[in-house]
Amino acid sequence: MNISVIVTTYNWPRALERVMEGLFHQTVPPFEIIVADDGSTEETRDLVEKLQEKRGDPVKHVWQEDKGFRVARIRNRAILQTSGEYVVFLDGDCIPERHFIEDHLHLAEQGFFFQGKRVLVNRSLAEDFTSQCTMDKGYLIRRMLKGELANFHHVFRVPFVPAFSSASLQGIRSCNMGIYAHDLFAVNGFNESFTGWGREDSEIAARFFRYGLKRKQHPFRAVCYHLWHQENKRDRLEENDALLQQTLDGDGIFCENGLVKKKSL
Repeated sequence: MNISVIVTTYNWPRALERVMEGLFHQTVPPFEIIVADDGSTEETRDLVEKLQEKRGDPVKHVWQEDKGFRVARIRNRAILQTSGEYVVFLDGDCIPERHFIEDHLHLAEQGFFFQGKRVLVNRSLAEDFTSQCTMDKGYLIRRMLKGELANFHHVFRVPFVPAFSSASLQGIRSCNMGIYAHDLFAVNGFNESFTGWGREDSEIAARFFRYGLKRKQHPFRAVCYHLWHQENKRDRLEENDALLQQTLDGDGIFCENGLVKKKSL
């Protein structure tokens, strides 16, 4: 099965480069990588072009004009550029562990979407933390003992522990999420009415549940390392909470302002 990885980014090319290096050194390589760029400057474009020339891997760059935080829209634009049967969403500040794609492939299952876990890399480490660091368990343990990593239990890859499922919106994060492409199109992707930080991932998950999917998760597989950064502005959170509530109160699965712009099925 071919896996397409969509990496969202905005004006942090140093982090994006480390995330891409992590994807380039997977035990199972992704079929393609689409950089979903929410309005970055030319520095990010130049980086992607350099990586394309260096690697020769199938890397695409999908860009939109900077009009504030519009991650739902740029993810949809990236989804339309995918050709894999399965789509993994990863943020440009989340470095994947080297088994990341292998684990997503193993855990993919019809009737489910997968919610991955993350280890939090604190401020003191974020500037210099690389994909090489994720492979050095001694280094990670030392940093954990110094209190520089949170959610540390996810560091240990324990394949024989079974995955489990739920129908909860708690802890939904599209910074590490996998789903079959046909399920994304069935619900019409992300709701582009969400602008500003927050809740667009919970809203699409609510529609996944109503569509009939279950949420699968695993504490020790398909893990990424989230680099510390200043929090995004949350000036649209009240409006986004209201949009999420509309979905929760309704009975539809298909958002009108999504991948395909039409009023109904």
